[in-house]
Amino acid sequence: MTAAAAEKADASAAAERIDAILRVRNIESYYGPIMAIRGVSIDVPRGKIVTVLGANGAGKTTILKTISGVLDPLKGTVEFEGKPITRMDADKIVRLGLGHVPEGREVFPFLTVAENLQMGAYLRRDGAAAIQADLDRVYGYFPRLKERSAQPAGQLSGGEQQMLALSRCLMNRPKLILLDEPSLGLSPLLVKEIFAIVKRVNAEEGTSILLVEQNAKMALDVAHFGYVLEVGRVVMADTCERLKQSKDIQEFYLGGQAEETNNPRGERRWKNKKTWR
Repeated sequence: MTAAAAEKADASAAAERIDAILRVRNIESYYGPIMAIRGVSIDVPRGKIVTVLGANGAGKTTILKTISGVLDPLKGTVEFEGKPITRMDADKIVRLGLGHVPEGREVFPFLTVAENLQMGAYLRRDGAAAIQADLDRVYGYFPRLKERSAQPAGQLSGGEQQMLALSRCLMNRPKLILLDEPSLGLSPLLVKEIFAIVKRVNAEEGTSILLVEQNAKMALDVAHFGYVLEVGRVVMADTCERLKQSKDIQEFYLGGQAEETNNPRGERRWKNKKTWR
């Protein structure tokens, strides 16, 4: 066995030892004849935040849709808490404790904020008192939602709708949240506020989170582990601290500049080949 093969085998064995709430193995998903993701494998350790980075069209949203049952993979397996959920109906996956906050917020525009939050708890059977306690909890995270509880969700700002979409998911008390592009279209101040709540939810409640995000700096600051996706395949995976030290991540995702010693004109390396390892 070569050194590279041995290293890959050791990494694979280490991944299997992780107490993972979610295991994705070699999934391939298509839109018609077009392969969107190819042989993707991802682990989400219990109680951790994992991020998937990548450009538009890399396949990030497709991964979340495949996990949550919106899209069926042609190949591969998905396990949630050790149970196979591949090709399971989306509503059954939600009942197992997996929540999906899709890109674009997707609130019920003609229902009030309070009614949207009640919709998030429609599967629960633990009584009105427990649901009210969680309603108070999400209002504590996002006081603006309480102020606008009687207002139709369609009249909220983009940032408030993102808060509502996340809060509606929290009302079902998920064990794992799939969070798709929470910063999309929001001001830097709102992005910081929402990511601070994401971090609090993880730290205070132990909720595992799989985060898809184009704001690489914010995602790497919040998450524990990260995957880099390009053209439907994982090209890099490591702790977020190590990813932030990668020259390719710095140049292509964090806006770093090429070193003058290697590039006297100070040009970016956009046309250069990445050296993913």
